[in-house]
Amino acid sequence: MTNTLEVGGSERQFATLVESLNRDRFDVHPACLRRIGGLSARLGEIPEFPPGGRLLGWQAQRAQLALVRRMRRDGISVAHAFDFYTNLMLIPAARVAGIPVIGSHRQLGDLLTSTQFKAQYWAFRFCSRVVCNSRAAAKTLLAAGLPEQKIEIIPNGLEEQSFAECVPAIPRRPQVTRIGMIARMNNVVKNHPAFLKAAAKLAGQYPNVEFVLVGDGPLRPGLERMASGLGIKERVLFLGERHDIPAVLASLDVTVLVSSSESLSNVILESMAAGVPVVATDVGGNSELVKDGETGFLVPVGDEQKLVDALAFFVRDQASRAQYAEQSRKVARSHFHIREISRRFEQLYLTLSEPA
Repeated sequence: MTNTLEVGGSERQFATLVESLNRDRFDVHPACLRRIGGLSARLGEIPEFPPGGRLLGWQAQRAQLALVRRMRRDGISVAHAFDFYTNLMLIPAARVAGIPVIGSHRQLGDLLTSTQFKAQYWAFRFCSRVVCNSRAAAKTLLAAGLPEQKIEIIPNGLEEQSFAECVPAIPRRPQVTRIGMIARMNNVVKNHPAFLKAAAKLAGQYPNVEFVLVGDGPLRPGLERMASGLGIKERVLFLGERHDIPAVLASLDVTVLVSSSESLSNVILESMAAGVPVVATDVGGNSELVKDGETGFLVPVGDEQKLVDALAFFVRDQASRAQYAEQSRKVARSHFHIREISRRFEQLYLTLSEPA
């Protein structure tokens, strides 16, 4: 169960896992709290259980009772909550239904309020397992006191199509290097301004560099004004929300991720699979993906000059860029292919469904 069907990293991982589980062994029942977002077309009319505006309100309680009835009716053996709000909704409902339940911790926890973190932590106390998608995310729960035996670390997975060659969404131009950032424009933690400031510095040094921003949200108008104010409006392409990320990545030479908080970034994984080297901030689980100096570069949060220097290296040295790209693809295929990730989830589901 996921919160919504919006086109975010967690939601796309949800859809990928739903589609990859072995249907000869598993009868999969995906659900959500609110059936909104671009993934609706991909997953279809899956059932929704809207909690209303308050998780402790009457509508939320009705939704939880509906969940209990639905799980009993469908003979669910294991329930799996995929994100924060579904942790708080599905875990209690599964316990009432007498069903083993898995919670998910797909962020570091620093973006939650103290009250939210405590509420989720206590929900996790009643889980059979909590899946973290990075060692960094697991550390935050261990530090809070969650028993180690409750925690499973299973990273995000990549579909086979993520490795396929595809036609670039933006036609390639000879001698032009494209640097892109893929992130929804709805949270300041993604730090788009840092990308634009670095772009302005690079634009002054290298006339053959273009910049691409992929994503949409309420922050976009301000970012467009910022690009204009920095004098790089004509050098920055705002592509909006896209559902053809492999084709977008095929248009890029370097991907940038300058977030101040990440657990395990899908953008980094997808870039590696596409053979696009990454420059990322050294936070959370980014170091579990980017091998600094081998598949990309890690830079400290807020260090604008190191960010610019790392990007300038890839602009200047096309041969090194190709070597980093090849190594990135190898690492992604060997460690993060969805076949291996779904196998690990399947084993967890089977373990929890066995009689005690």
